Amino acid sequence: MAKKENKEWFDWIKALLLALALAFIVRMFFFAPIVVDGPSMQPTLHDRDQMIVNKFSYNFQEPERFDIVVFHASAQKDFIKRVIGLPGEHVAVEDNVLYIDGEAVEEPFLDEQKNKMKPYETSTSDFLLEELPGGHEVIPEGHVFVLGDNRGNSTDSRMLGVIPMEQIVGKTNLVYWPFDRIQIIGKEEE
Repeated sequence: MAKKENKEWFDWIKALLLALALAFIVRMFFFAPIVVDGPSMQPTLHDRDQMIVNKFSYNFQEPERFDIVVFHASAQKDFIKRVIGLPGEHVAVEDNVLYIDGEAVEEPFLDEQKNKMKPYETSTSDFLLEELPGGHEVIPEGHVFVLGDNRGNSTDSRMLGVIPMEQIVGKTNLVYWPFDRIQIIGKEEE
């Protein structure tokens, strides 16, 4: 009888260790939670929104324009921003209009903000890529240019420079908390 109980305990311990190992592997290599910290992605994301980061999607594909990504801004801090420029592109903003390689690009996720502005207000100060940290004429290979949706209150590539791909943790588009904000932010909403 004692042998049977010991075997049963051993089986439970093995199952628990296996579950913990699987959870660790999934968390480490595939998905991770993140909490939005601050207003830099409003109105798309709100302070304290909780999201899931897909850590493996960029192993199979390159980032696309307007993906929302999490990246290591420093050893202690991760930022969440939107990919605006891709390798080989020139980025500029003039009079609240985004230009990629000299062509105007619509940013539908900013429409709500732009509609609320007075004619003399700007949400994004004018800039040229070459005037920003790094002084690049085009975004180098293996890098992306990111901006927060709340352009007037965001630390992004305008201050940090272009972001190396190896600093990107992953892509995120699923808000799972708070309950009233549960949503998948997809290309159709952008």
